[in-house]
Amino acid sequence: MDNTIPGKLDLGACDQVGFVFADLEAAIAQYDPLFGPFEVQEYGAFEYNYRGSKDQCELRIAFGKSGELEIELIQWVSGGSPHKEFLDAGREGMHHLRFRVDSLDQKVSEARQFGYQSIWETRFGEGLAVAYLEREGDPLLIELFENLHG
Repeated sequence: MDNTIPGKLDLGACDQVGFVFADLEAAIAQYDPLFGPFEVQEYGAFEYNYRGSKDQCELRIAFGKSGELEIELIQWVSGGSPHKEFLDAGREGMHHLRFRVDSLDQKVSEARQFGYQSIWETRFGEGLAVAYLEREGDPLLIELFENLHG
């Protein structure tokens, strides 16, 4: 039996490591030799539930790979988010691990038994949603990603 938290939550393997940087282009230049080539995505602002309040957030994101593991580089642009908190704390670098789930609401609820609370989440549409979870004393966030479309 797998006694790890991902095992107990039946999450499977981590499929993405997320990093946050103040300057996306500088981060791409630094990590392209390891995980590139990177594809930059700019989605515009989305509304998220951020620590209990609705807030618009805009991010610039670049995606690379290490084998099957997705490497995500994120630059905060505007709005309240865990990414801004991270930068405001003077940090840059590894920020979160992502796990894919079939039911975001169910897994967020189950994660509470391990001290995790959802601090940032949204539903983009039917079968497409994301939540960042934190637990006290742990600087690493967990991202749960529901994508029933692929």
